[in-house]
Amino acid sequence: MKKFIAFVFALMISISAFCSDSLTVFYRIRVDQDIDLSSQRLVTLGLEKAREAEADYVIIDLDTYGGALNAADSIRSAVLRYEKPVIAYVNMQAASAGALISIACDSIYMKTGSSIGAATVVNQTGDVMPDKYQSFMRGMMRATAQATGRDPVIAESMTDTANVLSLTPAEATAAGYCEGICETEYEVAEQVARGKQFIIKNMEDDMTWLDKLIQILLNPLLQSIFMMMIIGGIFVEIRTPGIGLPLLTAVVGALLYFAPAYLGHLVSYWEIILFFVGLVLICLEMFVIPGFGVCGISGIIAVVVSLAFAMVDNAELFRWDGTFNIQPILQPVAQVLLSAVVAVFGSVWLVRKLYTTRSFDHIALRQEMKAEEGFTGVVSGLESLEGQEVVVFTDMRPSGKVMTADGRIYEAVLKFGGYAAKGQRLVVVNSEQGRLYCEIV
Repeated sequence: MKKFIAFVFALMISISAFCSDSLTVFYRIRVDQDIDLSSQRLVTLGLEKAREAEADYVIIDLDTYGGALNAADSIRSAVLRYEKPVIAYVNMQAASAGALISIACDSIYMKTGSSIGAATVVNQTGDVMPDKYQSFMRGMMRATAQATGRDPVIAESMTDTANVLSLTPAEATAAGYCEGICETEYEVAEQVARGKQFIIKNMEDDMTWLDKLIQILLNPLLQSIFMMMIIGGIFVEIRTPGIGLPLLTAVVGALLYFAPAYLGHLVSYWEIILFFVGLVLICLEMFVIPGFGVCGISGIIAVVVSLAFAMVDNAELFRWDGTFNIQPILQPVAQVLLSAVVAVFGSVWLVRKLYTTRSFDHIALRQEMKAEEGFTGVVSGLESLEGQEVVVFTDMRPSGKVMTADGRIYEAVLKFGGYAAKGQRLVVVNSEQGRLYCEIV
């Protein structure tokens, strides 16, 4: 009896091992948003998790009208480099950047009523971009189609500004751009598995709370707000005395901007270091070096470059032949500059609105430096006071303030040092840089 039980147990283990070995694993990544930094991280993270799960296939479940070209290019490269087969399931739209990602996949399946194509490059208002952008997109579409064994002419036609091409499932099947029409991802898995047992693992089930938080913070709208917090906070802090809420706003904005990208492996050390170097240069220009020149301009450029490059996959900036690829960085630079303009004008408007309210007292120091209280700027015409007698307005040790016969108050210094008490009489010897130099009468 014991031998029989051991035999059954061994048989069950063998059957279980056999079933486990023959089970096909699909890993599903759902992309139902605009193609941007957030979706770029979503796909790259999904591919990493699929690799950890030892999935046989990856299904990118697409429903997007397109988005940022630099993010789409990064996703395309990640898909082409992935060692296992990647399947694009068009559910329902794969337009523009979505078409580029689909063509980068090893196979494409489409849902009834879906479409793929319309990859013309447009700006944020929907206007067609100049031909150099279209040429870059056409080249990427051709190269991607060739890499996955598809007709490059059809891929290029999807970027045609005169007669842009979009394909229905039937048209895509006839053109060799669709392997099958399926209503769900399960039907896709059934067609690919071809009768073998399979399971579908969803990326949503593997995402931690930190992964989900990073995805939220990488939203382009939030990223623009964080940039405005950084630039606006620095601008207001420089324009107001002391250190307070504006600086705190800039620091919080920088943390919210760089931390998610760093944790998501989208930003490198050098971009963060460049940002802080830029801030140091700006501070040196404002508080140490007189005027505004090379140091300040270099600081502004460093801040803009660091913020822009933080939105770009650095691997996509250099082509295989070592040349620099400027196209992916153009949109991030424009976004940074636009955010900077909005931040500066918004900060000026906000400060003016708050200045008349009591809330401003908790944000910045409200202090008027009045001449009758002894505050003066760099004034001219002090030579006329030379030789006149003045009265010590505040104790001088050896600097302080003096008052002239007509009641005006000026900064003054005892020329040969020493001490002069309030009310004591002095004589003005000479004046330099808005300050009087006196001697005791």
